[in-house]
Amino acid sequence: MFSRRFAPLFWCQFFSAFSDNFLKTALVFLILFQIGGPNAEALITLAGGIFIAPFFFLSSLGGQMADKFDKARVARWLKFVESGIAFVAVAGFHLNSVPVLFIALCLFGVIGALFGPIKYGILPDHLERSELPAANALVEGATFMAILLGTICGGLAAKGGGDPAHLSLLMIGFALMCWGASLFIPPTGQAAPDLAISWNIARATAGLLKHLWADSRLWWGSLISSWFWLSGIIVLALMPPLVSKGLGGNEEVATAFLAVFSIAVAVGSGLAALLARGRILLWPTPVGAVILGLCAIDLGLANYAMEPATAMAGIGTVLESLRGVRSLIDLSGIAIGGGLFIVPAFAAVQAWAGVDRRARVVAAVNVLNAAFMVVGSLAISLLQKQGMDTPTLFIALGVANLAVAALVARTIPAPDTR
Repeated sequence: MFSRRFAPLFWCQFFSAFSDNFLKTALVFLILFQIGGPNAEALITLAGGIFIAPFFFLSSLGGQMADKFDKARVARWLKFVESGIAFVAVAGFHLNSVPVLFIALCLFGVIGALFGPIKYGILPDHLERSELPAANALVEGATFMAILLGTICGGLAAKGGGDPAHLSLLMIGFALMCWGASLFIPPTGQAAPDLAISWNIARATAGLLKHLWADSRLWWGSLISSWFWLSGIIVLALMPPLVSKGLGGNEEVATAFLAVFSIAVAVGSGLAALLARGRILLWPTPVGAVILGLCAIDLGLANYAMEPATAMAGIGTVLESLRGVRSLIDLSGIAIGGGLFIVPAFAAVQAWAGVDRRARVVAAVNVLNAAFMVVGSLAISLLQKQGMDTPTLFIALGVANLAVAALVARTIPAPDTR
């Protein structure tokens, strides 16, 4: 954390994730509480899709750019452009314009898609192989903390319509801090200077996925990463209705549960790094899936067949009940299991990917992650529309993770402890 090889990238991605979630949350609050109307829910769903869509279409281009050019230089230019995009968001806040804010959100998604392959692809350029598990644990934990803080700050700043001046100051301030951190990322050199960038996005994306498929170890690791993000987005989608309808908690309780979840992911990631001790150690991955699965099932059972709450209680009242404490412990277990699940596998992917195409491998993983998240979100939405309640969905998620644990244990690549 005090080394120039890692700290600038750490803070760069932290501020970037914070800004993304700050803008998304502020936009959601403006839609819900200021604009409202019958299309509010559709607009919120559209906001999520607009942010994720660039990861489908531009991750391949980001991977090629990161392999062809110096990653640190590309990161600096991307974050400089992102600082300009922050002013688009500022204009949207001052005009109270949803279309302008949607444009800003889409542009932040574009930068995120192009920066993603750099964020993870650059780690093996500056760090020893033995340092990758700890570095990935820090990045994963920090990402969830940034999501948490960005969500909370965005909600507070936009409360009651928000003060455009405060919203603008925060957007510009964090964008400039992100760019400032990128200026200190050490150069990496060009991994593949002779690479000819393909501007046919569909062909380039298909080629990246084909390369993953051709290497059984990389494909295995990419599926692990995608399942983690699918499970994560499902838990984050189910948490608010569980808190409000199941436990009768208010916004304070939802925020507290989200905070505990984010911290627990960081704990699980740190535990995975501690177990690895500088090695590429894969057995924590199926163990993490088992922990995640069992805790999700217990969370569902704890709230199964309960009458919907009619009053909104604070955190103290919710945690006075055994069910409230049990739910919080289960949620923490889900997060810790997720950290154990993802960190070893993704560190392995970074170590296995060739130096000359590492960023493109990360880009392909990002494409697969986005596909899993979209399909998972749509599936949950359809099941909810069919009447499946939140506890049942948690049980189903738990059973699916136990099945994944068994599959992972059977297909885990041969140990590589070099």
